[in-house]
Amino acid sequence: MPFRKYGNRQEYLKNAIPKGFHKKLLIFNGEIVGQIEYAPAEVSGYPIKGDNVVAMNCVWILRKAKKHNFGKLLVEDMMKSEKDIAGFATIALENHWSPWFKKWQIEKLGFEPIDSIKVTHKTKHKRRVFNIYLMWMPTTEKAKPPTWDKQKLLEGENFCLAHPLYRPQTWKGNIFEVNVHTLSGESDN
Repeated sequence: MPFRKYGNRQEYLKNAIPKGFHKKLLIFNGEIVGQIEYAPAEVSGYPIKGDNVVAMNCVWILRKAKKHNFGKLLVEDMMKSEKDIAGFATIALENHWSPWFKKWQIEKLGFEPIDSIKVTHKTKHKRRVFNIYLMWMPTTEKAKPPTWDKQKLLEGENFCLAHPLYRPQTWKGNIFEVNVHTLSGESDN
Protein backbone atom coordinates (compact mmCIF):
# COMPACT_ATOMS: atom_id res chain seq x y z
CA MET A 1 0.00 0.00 0.00
CA PRO A 2 1.45 3.38 -0.92
CA PHE A 3 2.19 5.83 1.87
CA ARG A 4 -0.76 8.06 2.67
CA LYS A 5 -0.43 11.24 4.60
CA TYR A 6 -2.45 10.80 7.75
CA GLY A 7 -3.01 14.25 9.17
CA ASN A 8 -5.48 13.28 11.89
CA ARG A 9 -2.99 10.96 13.59
CA GLN A 10 -0.22 13.54 13.41
CA GLU A 11 -2.53 16.22 14.81
CA TYR A 12 -3.68 13.91 17.61
CA LEU A 13 -0.10 13.03 18.62
CA LYS A 14 1.05 16.66 18.47
CA ASN A 15 -1.61 17.52 21.06
CA ALA A 16 -1.50 14.34 23.18
CA ILE A 17 2.23 13.65 23.61
CA PRO A 18 3.00 16.78 25.67
CA LYS A 19 -0.02 16.02 27.88
CA GLY A 20 0.92 12.46 28.86
CA PHE A 21 0.32 10.17 25.87
CA HIS A 22 2.27 6.88 26.00
CA LYS A 23 2.84 4.19 23.39
CA LYS A 24 4.78 1.09 24.36
CA LEU A 25 5.81 -1.74 22.09
CA LEU A 26 6.22 -5.33 23.24
CA ILE A 27 9.22 -7.08 21.73
CA PHE A 28 9.47 -10.86 22.02
CA ASN A 29 12.26 -12.89 20.41
CA GLY A 30 13.44 -9.76 18.61
CA GLU A 31 10.07 -9.01 17.02
CA ILE A 32 7.31 -6.51 17.83
CA VAL A 33 4.35 -8.66 18.88
CA GLY A 34 2.17 -6.16 20.72
CA GLN A 35 1.57 -2.62 21.86
CA ILE A 36 -0.39 -0.47 24.26
CA GLU A 37 -1.37 3.17 23.89
CA TYR A 38 -2.82 5.32 26.68
CA ALA A 39 -3.25 8.92 27.75
CA PRO A 40 -5.08 11.04 30.31
CA ALA A 41 -8.79 10.94 29.46
CA GLU A 42 -8.87 14.58 28.39
CA VAL A 43 -6.40 13.86 25.55
CA SER A 44 -7.30 10.26 24.75
CA GLY A 45 -8.63 9.24 21.37
CA TYR A 46 -12.04 8.53 22.90
CA PRO A 47 -14.71 10.91 24.20
CA ILE A 48 -14.15 9.64 27.75
CA LYS A 49 -14.32 12.12 30.63
CA GLY A 50 -13.22 11.69 34.20
CA ASP A 51 -11.19 13.24 36.95
CA ASN A 52 -7.77 11.66 37.18
CA VAL A 53 -8.66 8.91 34.66
CA VAL A 54 -6.30 7.37 32.11
CA ALA A 55 -7.85 6.01 28.92
CA MET A 56 -6.35 3.05 27.10
CA ASN A 57 -6.66 3.87 23.38
CA CYS A 58 -5.29 0.59 22.13
CA VAL A 59 -3.85 -2.74 23.15
CA TRP A 60 -3.04 -5.63 20.84
CA ILE A 61 -1.00 -8.81 20.74
CA LEU A 62 -0.28 -10.79 17.58
CA ARG A 63 -1.84 -14.26 17.44
CA LYS A 64 1.56 -15.91 17.19
CA ALA A 65 2.39 -14.46 20.64
CA LYS A 66 -0.74 -15.80 22.37
CA LYS A 67 -0.66 -17.82 25.58
CA HIS A 68 2.02 -15.66 27.24
CA ASN A 69 -0.38 -13.24 28.98
CA PHE A 70 1.29 -10.35 27.14
CA GLY A 71 -1.92 -8.28 27.12
CA LYS A 72 -2.09 -8.49 30.90
CA LEU A 73 1.62 -7.66 31.10
CA LEU A 74 1.11 -4.49 29.03
CA VAL A 75 -1.86 -3.41 31.18
CA GLU A 76 0.10 -4.05 34.39
CA ASP A 77 2.96 -1.96 33.02
CA MET A 78 0.50 0.85 32.23
CA MET A 79 -0.85 0.67 35.78
CA LYS A 80 2.64 0.83 37.29
CA SER A 81 3.59 3.84 35.21
CA GLU A 82 0.39 5.76 36.05
CA LYS A 83 0.37 6.04 39.83
CA ASP A 84 -2.05 8.13 41.89
CA ILE A 85 -4.93 8.02 39.46
CA ALA A 86 -8.58 7.10 40.02
CA GLY A 87 -8.58 4.37 37.40
CA PHE A 88 -8.37 3.29 33.79
CA ALA A 89 -11.05 3.43 31.12
CA THR A 90 -11.39 2.11 27.58
CA ILE A 91 -13.99 0.84 25.16
CA ALA A 92 -14.97 -2.70 24.23
CA LEU A 93 -17.04 -4.17 21.42
CA GLU A 94 -19.57 -6.98 21.25
CA ASN A 95 -20.95 -8.46 18.00
CA HIS A 96 -18.55 -6.29 15.97
CA TRP A 97 -16.84 -7.93 12.97
CA SER A 98 -13.35 -6.80 14.04
CA PRO A 99 -11.19 -9.15 16.13
CA TRP A 100 -10.03 -6.18 18.25
CA PHE A 101 -11.44 -4.78 21.47
CA LYS A 102 -13.73 -7.75 22.09
CA LYS A 103 -15.56 -7.27 25.37
CA TRP A 104 -14.43 -10.62 26.79
CA GLN A 105 -10.80 -9.74 26.01
CA ILE A 106 -11.01 -6.38 27.75
CA GLU A 107 -12.75 -8.00 30.75
CA LYS A 108 -9.94 -10.56 30.92
CA LEU A 109 -7.54 -7.62 31.27
CA GLY A 110 -9.41 -6.47 34.40
CA PHE A 111 -11.94 -3.95 33.07
CA GLU A 112 -15.69 -4.04 33.77
CA PRO A 113 -18.52 -2.55 31.68
CA ILE A 114 -20.25 0.48 33.18
CA ASP A 115 -22.31 1.70 30.21
CA SER A 116 -23.06 0.73 26.64
CA ILE A 117 -24.67 1.85 23.44
CA LYS A 118 -26.13 -0.29 20.63
CA VAL A 119 -25.28 0.97 17.18
CA THR A 120 -25.10 0.12 13.50
CA HIS A 121 -22.43 1.29 11.07
CA LYS A 122 -23.67 3.48 8.23
CA THR A 123 -21.41 1.95 5.55
CA LYS A 124 -20.11 -1.45 6.73
CA HIS A 125 -22.30 -4.41 7.69
CA LYS A 126 -25.24 -2.00 7.78
CA ARG A 127 -27.75 -4.41 9.33
CA ARG A 128 -25.41 -5.73 12.01
CA VAL A 129 -26.17 -4.29 15.43
CA PHE A 130 -23.21 -4.20 17.80
CA ASN A 131 -22.50 -2.86 21.27
CA ILE A 132 -19.87 -0.37 22.29
CA TYR A 133 -19.09 -0.52 26.01
CA LEU A 134 -17.47 1.99 28.30
CA MET A 135 -15.10 -0.14 30.39
CA TRP A 136 -13.65 0.79 33.79
CA MET A 137 -10.91 -0.45 36.09
CA PRO A 138 -10.74 1.64 39.27
CA THR A 139 -7.55 1.77 41.30
CA THR A 140 -9.31 2.65 44.55
CA GLU A 141 -12.64 1.68 46.06
CA LYS A 142 -13.92 5.27 46.12
CA ALA A 143 -12.86 6.14 42.57
CA LYS A 144 -15.50 8.03 40.61
CA PRO A 145 -16.25 6.21 37.34
CA PRO A 146 -15.73 8.05 34.06
CA THR A 147 -18.45 9.12 31.67
CA TRP A 148 -18.44 9.38 27.90
CA ASP A 149 -19.93 11.61 25.28
CA LYS A 150 -22.11 9.18 23.32
CA GLN A 151 -22.98 11.76 20.69
CA LYS A 152 -19.28 12.31 19.99
CA LEU A 153 -18.73 8.54 19.96
CA LEU A 154 -21.29 8.22 17.14
CA GLU A 155 -18.99 10.28 14.95
CA GLY A 156 -16.37 7.52 15.12
CA GLU A 157 -12.74 8.04 15.96
CA ASN A 158 -9.95 9.37 13.78
CA PHE A 159 -6.77 8.90 15.80
CA CYS A 160 -5.94 5.49 14.25
CA LEU A 161 -6.61 4.16 10.72
CA ALA A 162 -6.73 0.55 11.98
CA HIS A 163 -9.21 1.13 14.81
CA PRO A 164 -12.57 -0.71 14.51
CA LEU A 165 -14.44 2.56 15.17
CA TYR A 166 -12.43 4.54 12.60
CA ARG A 167 -14.15 7.29 10.63
CA PRO A 168 -12.53 8.18 7.29
CA GLN A 169 -11.23 11.74 7.07
CA THR A 170 -13.62 12.49 4.20
CA TRP A 171 -16.75 11.28 6.05
CA LYS A 172 -19.01 14.05 7.30
CA GLY A 173 -21.30 13.55 10.31
CA ASN A 174 -21.89 10.42 12.37
CA ILE A 175 -20.60 7.10 11.05
CA PHE A 176 -22.72 5.16 13.60
CA GLU A 177 -26.43 5.23 14.36
CA VAL A 178 -28.00 4.49 17.73
CA ASN A 179 -30.00 1.28 17.72
CA VAL A 180 -31.72 0.56 21.05
CA HIS A 181 -30.78 1.02 24.76
CA THR A 182 -27.84 1.37 27.14
CA LEU A 183 -26.80 -1.11 29.84
CA SER A 184 -28.70 0.85 32.44
CA GLY A 185 -31.85 0.71 30.30
CA GLU A 186 -31.89 4.40 29.45
CA SER A 187 -32.78 5.45 25.93
CA ASP A 188 -29.94 6.87 23.86
CA ASN A 189 -32.14 9.24 21.88
